Order: sequence, then structure tokens, then C-alpha cells
Amino acid sequence: MSGTSTYVPKSALGKWFESRLPIIGLVHSSFVAYPTPRNLNYLWTFGAILSFMLAAQIVTGVILAMHYVPQANLAFDSVEHIMRDVNYGWLLRYLHSNGASMFFFAVYAHIFRGIYYGSYKAPREVLWILGVIIYLLMMATAFMGYVLPWGQMSFWGATVITNLFSAIPLVGKSIATWLWGGYAVGDPTLNRFFSLHYLLPFMIAGVVVLHVWALHVVGQNNPDGVEVKNVARDTVAFTPYATLKDVFGLAVFLIVYAWFVFYIPNYLGDADNYIKANPLQTPARIVPEWYLLPFYAILRAIPNKLLGVIALFSAIALLAFLPWLDTSPVRSAKYRPVFRVFFWAFVAVCLGLGWLGSQEITDAYVLAARILAICYFAFFLVVLPLLGLLETTRPLPPSIADAVLARTKGGSANVAVGPAEKSAV
Repeated sequence: MSGTSTYVPKSALGKWFESRLPIIGLVHSSFVAYPTPRNLNYLWTFGAILSFMLAAQIVTGVILAMHYVPQANLAFDSVEHIMRDVNYGWLLRYLHSNGASMFFFAVYAHIFRGIYYGSYKAPREVLWILGVIIYLLMMATAFMGYVLPWGQMSFWGATVITNLFSAIPLVGKSIATWLWGGYAVGDPTLNRFFSLHYLLPFMIAGVVVLHVWALHVVGQNNPDGVEVKNVARDTVAFTPYATLKDVFGLAVFLIVYAWFVFYIPNYLGDADNYIKANPLQTPARIVPEWYLLPFYAILRAIPNKLLGVIALFSAIALLAFLPWLDTSPVRSAKYRPVFRVFFWAFVAVCLGLGWLGSQEITDAYVLAARILAICYFAFFLVVLPLLGLLETTRPLPPSIADAVLARTKGGSANVAVGPAEKSAV
């Protein structure tokens, strides 16, 4: 689905290089001439936003690693050294810590957009599964990064989460011991987490390359969920049409990001993490970062440790099976009125689980978490399979161009015409 490159080097050096390694032509065909559905909305800008945030996290993380000391008795003080003594160290740390939250906000918007518009349906199953793998790697990276400041919440969060692995029959205790590097969370644990936290972002970057590659093979989905039938009528060139939209969306996103960094940098953090880790003093409440709270609520809702771990990982694994759980032949929720109701109910369930995961454990909250956890699994295992059989969908437009024309007053006179269509005329 990549566009046909029209790039022709002008200089002798350019022609020589392009004949041996046509990387500029590849970029041109993938990000300039690439045919993009003409009906994409601003929710599709989160792909570009996520690419920017990944690069920002890697750059700030590499610089922070130059000053960080992964030793239990020095880690907390090294973070304070970064904040107080390193030139612009406070800025780098706030960019990195708040960047993690911004990264997850963007990825959740990206995931929910994919679910709403059916971006996981054939022929995009592999594209979706690669996205789920990226999400899992992000969660692992974020958790290990949260441990590195070696504050109270870092230490006890690591203790609680790594202890979960001990519930796995036969191999659980061996896995937990390997993660700890001993028999409790300590200096070897911190070293392991620092190494993995440094390595995983580069693994994420590698899977992102595969993700983009898969996207260019099968083509982008669109709000109407209709495949491209006529490249000249249904698509426009990625640059400048999609590029300008991505730049505007990224600019708005960066304003919000900057607001958190410069005005409320600790709003999304936990005050207990500014207290040095103390293995002899347990915090009143142990909670992970906000982006892991829905799954933490599911874990706490189940009294049995092993069943809780199974439910936790199953809640994430279900995302990978979404292309086969949803039996409806129609992609977009725009043409699925009943699915829309259940989708927004599912969003409310996720938000409710997130809130419950941040609260103290009481009988009422545990009961509410159990009900919402059941609703969460029911959406995937009951609602989606049955809706495909029972739901009456609205008729789909014949093509992307017809869908655009139907929403445009005055017909084709008000529809932007791309270069490919101009040449066809």
C-alpha cells in the first residue's frame, strides 16, 4: 500500500547513494507519496504523537542514565543530585516522568480509537497484535522505571508486583527469586530493573518499526471502515495532508505536556516516592502509576492470589484476541448503533476500575471492582461475539469518497482534491 515514489536525486552523489541504498526513496514512498484515506480525523494523529513521545523518552532516558546510580544505597540520592546539581536535570527528569504519563494517555486514546473504528479487523490482525505487544512492553518498561527512584512507593510497588509471580505453580518462586536477584527486593533487583528499563525502549522501537511496516502493507483503516477502492478518489498523499494534521495534533498535545512539566510536574506522582525507601516501614497505601490502576483494581478484586494474577494477565491478553472475538463484519461503530452504547459503557468501566484501583480497600470498593471486572470481561467474551450475530447495522457507503461527499454540502465542489485525483482528471 506504500505510494509509488517519484523521488529522483538531482546530484551525482545522491544518484550514486540512492542506487546503492535507496533509503530516501523508501522514506518518500512511505511518508510522502503514501496514499492516506481522505476521511481521517484527528484521532489518527495519535500515531505520530506516540512516535514523538517514544523518541523523547529514549533521549531523556539516555541522558538521565548518565547521572543515575543503580545501587540501593545511592539511587535515591542520585535522583536528588540530578534534580538539584545537574544543569537542567530537573527539566530532564520532569520531561521523562511526565512523558511516561503522556505516552500512556496517547496510547490509550490510540487503543480506544482502534476499538471504536474496528481497526483490528481483517486484514489488520497482525498490525493490531504488534500494537498489543508494544503496549505490554510499555507497561513493563514503565513499571521498572517507577522502581528506579527508590522511594517508598518504588520499593513497595516492586515488592508487591514481583511477589505476584510467586503465585505461579511450580516456577513462580524461581521467577520471583530471579527478578529479585536474591530472596527479597534489594540492590540486585534495582540493577536488573535498571538494565531492563534501559533496554526495553529500544525493543519497543524495533516493534514500532514492524508495526509501521505492517501498516504500510495492509493500509490504514478509516472512520467509515471502508477499504480503499479507487486510490485517486479515496486517498490523498500523506504529505502534506496528513502531515499537517499530525503537526497540529502534536502541537496541541505538547502544550498539555508542557503544562504538566512546568506547572504541575508532581501532580501525577505519589508524595511517598519523595521518601527514601525503607524496607521496615510499609506505606499506608501501595498503588502503581495511574495508567496501571484498572488492572491493579482487577487484581485486588479477586481474593485468591493465583486467580487474581490470571485475571490480571487475561485482561491484557484479551486485547490480542479482539480480531476474533468481534464477529461483526462491519468495522466502524458509526454504522453499529448498539455497539456504540456498549463501547462507551466499556470506557466507563475502564475509568471506574482506574478510580477504584487508587482507593483504599473496603468491602464496598472491592464489591464494585468485582462487578466492573465482570463487565470488563463480559465486553470481550459475551458482548462482542453476540453483537456480531444479533446487531442490525446501518448500510455502509460504497466508498470513502462517497462517504465524504455524503457529509459535504454542495457535493464534490466542497471536497478537497488530492494530486492523484487531479492527475486522473
